Amino acid sequence: MTTTGRPVPTRPLGTTGPRVSALGLGCMGMSALYGEADRAESVATIHAALEAGVTLLDTGDFYGMGHNELLINEALRTAPAAAREQALTSVKFGALRTVEGGFTGYDGRPAAVKNFAAYSLQRLGTDHIDIYRIARVDPDVPIEETVGAIAELVEAGHVRHIGLSEVGADTLRRAAAVAPISDLQIEYSLISRSIEEKILPTARELGIGVTAYGVLSRGLISGHFTRDRELAANDFRGMSPRFQGENLQRNLDLVDRLRALAEAKGVTVAQTAIAWVLAQAGRQGVDIVPLIGARRRDRLAEALGALDITLDAADLAAIEEAVPAGAASGDRYPASQMAHLDSER
Repeated sequence: MTTTGRPVPTRPLGTTGPRVSALGLGCMGMSALYGEADRAESVATIHAALEAGVTLLDTGDFYGMGHNELLINEALRTAPAAAREQALTSVKFGALRTVEGGFTGYDGRPAAVKNFAAYSLQRLGTDHIDIYRIARVDPDVPIEETVGAIAELVEAGHVRHIGLSEVGADTLRRAAAVAPISDLQIEYSLISRSIEEKILPTARELGIGVTAYGVLSRGLISGHFTRDRELAANDFRGMSPRFQGENLQRNLDLVDRLRALAEAKGVTVAQTAIAWVLAQAGRQGVDIVPLIGARRRDRLAEALGALDITLDAADLAAIEEAVPAGAASGDRYPASQMAHLDSER
């Protein structure tokens, strides 16, 4: 339920994908990259999301080296049957990790695709994955081969739909020529809008939905990140350019401008930022489902409140004047990770 007690609305995920809740729950932070998380609170948050009508749970087999999939397994096993049956899993694969937690590349070979899927099915405790996608394009394997392998998993009944992640317009076309693509998962927020030029129009043309992650830019535009906050040593944001030095201060200046608009409307900064992404579905002509990375029930409740907000043309114009496209300081990933983004080429 939303804050007004209405059920969470649903949206089709492209022309070939499933119908899902208008907000999905990104579960990565419950296992990795944002410092320590509370396992019991994480499970309780997933339960609260399912109870509210959130159906889409997004994960990756490399989030905590399988920890996140096992966490979702636990949450689904202990959820009421009705909620469990409505849950849809979106799984990313392909990232290669070290024992110490480093990333060493991506593997999109057909044999590897099927190997990754076998392990995910075991950890999730299910007989199928609803949406399966490689996290980043493997530069050594044509996307046609990777997508073809997932298509074989669909034919075998192990996967229901094929997704993509962080790919550019040309790769999107090549993949869609092999098999139906339900959605493209890609970063999209008020301060990450580069996809609007080519990628979103291509997705619209091909009937491919968008699951937008980073809608709060990893908490940067949530309204909760303070200028003097100290990050844990295992928090990814400690090496993210947008959270460094003067970049951080300039980006939080943008948040202060957004805060003034949010307060005038009687809502929070996070709700305003999420509502802006929700509003882009109608403006861009493609179904967009924001993924919210809530790790706690209070943050989940705040995010769900965005579904009750209506932004009219004047509101949208004021928001975009306060936070213009391209206004963010710093890249969204360190240079070594930006190099893996087909979407940025």
